[in-house]
Amino acid sequence: MSTAANNILWESIINGDQEAYRELYELFAEMLYRYGLRYIQDTATIKDCIQDLFTDLYHYRRNLSPKVNIRYYLLRSFRRKIHTAVKKTVTLNRAMEVEDFFSITYEPDKETQIIAAEQQQQMLRILAEELNALPARQKELLFLKFNCSLSYEEVAGIMKISVPTCRTLAYRAFRQLRTNMEKIPVLPLLVLLMHWLSQKNN
Repeated sequence: MSTAANNILWESIINGDQEAYRELYELFAEMLYRYGLRYIQDTATIKDCIQDLFTDLYHYRRNLSPKVNIRYYLLRSFRRKIHTAVKKTVTLNRAMEVEDFFSITYEPDKETQIIAAEQQQQMLRILAEELNALPARQKELLFLKFNCSLSYEEVAGIMKISVPTCRTLAYRAFRQLRTNMEKIPVLPLLVLLMHWLSQKNN
């Protein structure tokens, strides 16, 4: 979505335009649903969180900032709701935080494996194994950065960490991937794998 389209849609949201709310839902509900699945497998709870988010948007529309990045705003607000839902359903021990529940399994689907060259298939399988071995917060950072196309500043805002910390986590993730995969070009494969994953419902 271009900046101009983003601003026009958001202005319509603030003005209570019902058609704008339908468009907003159609544009972002699936993305929010995929993100929710990374924290909790209860689909009813995820859908309730999405519904609550859009209900809040309507009720408090007059208090909304006039210009925001919609994708960033929705993900940040939705993450708070998902975290609240997780806290209600599980008991956290002292060594755990809600962020530790973020889970994603990287695995190219069968169609991807058929299309990809044999050598590329092998590299993608290795990359998937290494990604799955990363800490939960690093995986969430990569998910937001590549699946949701956010800047480091936006990812930091959503995860409630500083931008330097965000970049450090990313650096550590890439360093680990490069170290374990030696001379394989990690970043192009990572972008490719994230793109394919973003097309899947879960």
